[in-house]
Amino acid sequence: MNEHYLKIDFEPGRTLQDQIRERLVATILSGHMPVDEPMPSSRRLAQQLGVSRNTVVLIYEQLVDAGYLVPKCRRGYFIAPAFHQAEELCTELVPDDSSDAPDWSTRFRHRPSEEQAIVKPNNWRAFEFPFIYGQVQHEFFPIEQWRDCARKSMSGMSDRDWIHDSVDSDDAVLVEQIRTRLLPKRGIYAEANEILVTIGTQNSLYLLANLLLGRKTRVALENPGFRDARNIFKTFGAQLHLQPVDEEGILVDDRLNSCDYIYVTPSHQVPTGAELSTARRRALMQLASEQDCILIEDDYDADINMQLKPVPALKAHDRDKRVIYMGSLSKSISPGLRLGFMVADETLIAEARALRRLMYRHPPANNQRQAALFLAQGHYDTYLRKIRELYSSKLERMQSAIERHLPGMNTVPVSSGASSIWLEAPEGVDTEALSWAAAREGVLIEPGAVHFLNAEPPRNYFRLGFSAIAAHKIEPGIERLSRSLDRFLSA
Repeated sequence: MNEHYLKIDFEPGRTLQDQIRERLVATILSGHMPVDEPMPSSRRLAQQLGVSRNTVVLIYEQLVDAGYLVPKCRRGYFIAPAFHQAEELCTELVPDDSSDAPDWSTRFRHRPSEEQAIVKPNNWRAFEFPFIYGQVQHEFFPIEQWRDCARKSMSGMSDRDWIHDSVDSDDAVLVEQIRTRLLPKRGIYAEANEILVTIGTQNSLYLLANLLLGRKTRVALENPGFRDARNIFKTFGAQLHLQPVDEEGILVDDRLNSCDYIYVTPSHQVPTGAELSTARRRALMQLASEQDCILIEDDYDADINMQLKPVPALKAHDRDKRVIYMGSLSKSISPGLRLGFMVADETLIAEARALRRLMYRHPPANNQRQAALFLAQGHYDTYLRKIRELYSSKLERMQSAIERHLPGMNTVPVSSGASSIWLEAPEGVDTEALSWAAAREGVLIEPGAVHFLNAEPPRNYFRLGFSAIAAHKIEPGIERLSRSLDRFLSA
């Protein structure tokens, strides 16, 4: 075997063992290794790659166990007979004439790509001051406890539960944890048949829109509000009514009377962070009852609330079953986990479950069980206590830095449950252009125009998230943003 077969440019952040094994397997399957010659000795290959000989020996033994190699006494390791021929691939050429290719642009019933959407850079970690919303500071995540739950989910009886297709059922352990541990914190008490596990808030909204909305359905949304909700509702042809918000949350007035559904974020309004006042909560519930209206409550990051006595969810006061409640573990555990849940009348949940079955049956069962164990073992609550303390400290730093370097830009009193701050720049400042200028200085901010759902949004709002940025970076980051703003204004 020639040396060039295993020239590896090792990637940081991955084990050498994994990368060497992957390269060996790929080379064996491609048929590029001579089958009548032994593999390089462990000593030679270790020297060639600059790794420990024990690492190579261990990999060879793993490949023997996996059936790729066979050891021969005093001769070394040889490729197993089953892999003497390269994998056969279909090589029939497709005709190059594309004149009969379909014109896809005439076939689309919807064009989601044409809708304005919230855009966040994938390389946000590369920014020195990432004031991005919805991400987490990974070094505070309890990765060892999470791994322990993964191991537990794959041992004993647990693996027998999730290794099989559950058709349309959710993990019973996770549902019980949601029912008895998460929901009571929000004042909600529900039965198992009133809970559906989803793959996040957007998925919950899509299921609801598919079931409930049509061209004659009138849906109210907060403005500014959650752009993805607006796009989902529009996809199903609903008539959208944009209702203003202020420092007390959504305005509750006669303009909502003709609405069939009202989508609200009462705990921390998206994007302003305002908390819906008690008076408006009562008025909203009364309106829903009197007008035969349904409330869709998005409680997207309720568990991060730093208040000593957080206000219960609207669903906690839902005697008539007029509130559809949506929660998520994405903001509290990990945005990449993509686990959420919906709580509603069992009739609606049954239909949503049937629809979900047609889409993807159920969220991955192993992920559900791992999350269930993370909750049941107490790791989640321990993590939340640390995160709340951390976010509380960050919020104080953010407010102090903004008062010092960006005075007069606060728009609403910041709820102690929010993980971002909504700001208004001086008139004439286009925060889209400001964001580009700040990015060149290593500061990542989120322009606010995308959150206004009307045709001509104001351009001088922006959002600063603090969940992903290190606490000691907040003050210098705000100061650098202030300098970028000064240069922008003087240009």
